[in-house]
Amino acid sequence: MALCSSQKTWIVHGILAGTAIAAAIGARAYLGRSRKFRSRVVGIIPARYASSRFEGKPLVQILGKPMIQRTWERSKLASTLDHVVVATDDERIADCCRGFGADVIMTSESCRNGTERCNEALEKLEKEYDVVVNIQGDEPLIEPEIIDGVVKALQVSPDAVFSTAVTSLKPEDGLDPNRVKCVVDNRGYAIYLSRGLIPFNKSGGVNPEFPYMLHLGIQSFDSKFLKVYSELQPTPLQVEEDLEQLKVLENGYKMKVIKVDHEAHGVDTPEDVEKIESLMRERNLS
Repeated sequence: MALCSSQKTWIVHGILAGTAIAAAIGARAYLGRSRKFRSRVVGIIPARYASSRFEGKPLVQILGKPMIQRTWERSKLASTLDHVVVATDDERIADCCRGFGADVIMTSESCRNGTERCNEALEKLEKEYDVVVNIQGDEPLIEPEIIDGVVKALQVSPDAVFSTAVTSLKPEDGLDPNRVKCVVDNRGYAIYLSRGLIPFNKSGGVNPEFPYMLHLGIQSFDSKFLKVYSELQPTPLQVEEDLEQLKVLENGYKMKVIKVDHEAHGVDTPEDVEKIESLMRERNLS
């Protein structure tokens, strides 16, 4: 699915803003010394079979292809990724992925989340990488340009160890705890993420005029920080909100955020499959 020019402009503006900020803090000199700063990039798609809401989700058929295959194919279109692998603890998923040509890294069942699974996969890869992109396996319509956007945002922000993307939140989703909200400072760094409505106003309701931001699942890590992250203990806000990104912020690390024009189409329940298929038919995607 190709992005229209206005959508690509949003992504480019986010990257350019990051470049300007990096220059302001002396990053231009840093980058000038090393043209290969965070240049080696791997995309990892964590996939597990067990799910309380949708068991076997990565293998569900979407217009004749497993969802994990559609995510992998979309990810392969990103120009910044040197390699794309699937990280899983289940042989059924592994066999499926090998069947359509994907590289697979087997990981432990003890991984508590996708980030820990990415870290274990990174340690098992034969080559070394500077940036690891955690690509959600349940977004079969992920835009390659968004993957490239979060990678470039991290590459031009040496003071950040993590980057992610947000898009506009629909007012009707403001109070949905499954829609994670994000607030960002004037320099494009995350202040906080929450399942609740942020910012919150005195009326206690959603302000239809306020530009609330929806957090998208795509995120990239500095590979050295990814190892540090996995060793950090769970933090109070992370546990309370059940959002692993908060462990980054609670420990004082910087998270770069780009804003993109993207309609999030994740698959959380079996009912979502029909919606995805309908959307793909509308867009003539096979």
